[in-house]
Amino acid sequence: MKPVTLGILLKLAATLTFSVMYVLIRLAGDVPVGEVVFFRGFFALIPTVLFAFHGSNPLAAVRTGHPWLHLRRSIAGTAGMFLNFFAVTRLPLADVTAFSFVMPIFATVLAALLLNEKVGPHRALAVVIGFAGVLLMAEPHGVFGSSAGSAVGAGAALTGALLSAFVVVFIRHMSATETSEAIVFYFMVVCASAGAVSMLWWFKPLGWEQTGLLVLCGLMGGVGQLCMTYCYRYAEPSLLASFDYAAMVWAVALGYLFFAEIPERIVLAGAGVVIVAGLYIVWRERRVHREHVAEGSLT
Repeated sequence: MKPVTLGILLKLAATLTFSVMYVLIRLAGDVPVGEVVFFRGFFALIPTVLFAFHGSNPLAAVRTGHPWLHLRRSIAGTAGMFLNFFAVTRLPLADVTAFSFVMPIFATVLAALLLNEKVGPHRALAVVIGFAGVLLMAEPHGVFGSSAGSAVGAGAALTGALLSAFVVVFIRHMSATETSEAIVFYFMVVCASAGAVSMLWWFKPLGWEQTGLLVLCGLMGGVGQLCMTYCYRYAEPSLLASFDYAAMVWAVALGYLFFAEIPERIVLAGAGVVIVAGLYIVWRERRVHREHVAEGSLT
C-alpha cells in the first residue's frame, strides 16, 4: 500500500471513530459532561500507550522541555471538548459536525493574528464566504429557532470550533520541538484530570450499560486520536484536510440510523458553503506552499 493511500485511510478512520464516539455519548443518556470528558480522556490513554509508544522508550517519547506549551494546548483542547460534548446533547449529529467545519476558517484568521501568517485577498474572501455559511447553519438554532437549548447548543459548537482552531495554531507552533506522542499524551492526561475535578461537583452514578458505552467512547476517541496523529506521517496535511468533510457522511448516516435524525436543508446548504470555503483555503495554502518551495529551489 502506498504511503499516501495509508494516510488517507487513517484520516477516514479518524473521522469515522470520532463520529461513532458522538453516537456513544448520545446513547449513554443523561450524564454530566465532565464525567463524559473523564471517560474520554482516561480510557483514551490505553490505546495511546499501547500503540503510540510501541517499540520506543515511553519516557523519551513524552519528554518535553516546554511543559507550558503542552498545558496551553491541552487547556484549549479540553475546553473545546467540554463544549463539543455539550453540543452533542443538544443538537443533531449532522449539525454538530457541520459547525465543526468552521474550524479551518477560524484557524486561518488566528494564524494571521497570532503567527503573522500572510492572508491574501483570495483566502480572506473564502473566510467571509465561510462565515456566510455559518449564518445559514445557525439560522434554525437562532433566537427564533426550535428551542433555547438548540441555540445554546449551536453557540457551544461554534465556540468549540474556535477553541479547536486555537489548538491547530498551538500545534503548528509546537511541532518544531515536540513529538506527536507527547502532544497526545499530555492532552489526554489534562482531559482526564479536568473531567475528574468536575465530578467533585457534578457526578451521576452510572449503570453498567452507561459505563460500558462511555468506556468504549474513550477507547474510540483514543483510536481516533492516534489515526489522526499518524495519518500526517504518510501524507501532506493539505492533501488530507479535504477528507475531514467525510465526517458529514458518517454523521448523517449514523444520526439517521440510531436517532432517526434528518438534517434540515438549510443546515446542509450552510455546511456546503463552509466546505467549499474550507477546501478553497486548503487549495490556496497548498499552492502558496509549492510556490515558496519552487522559489527556494531557484535561489
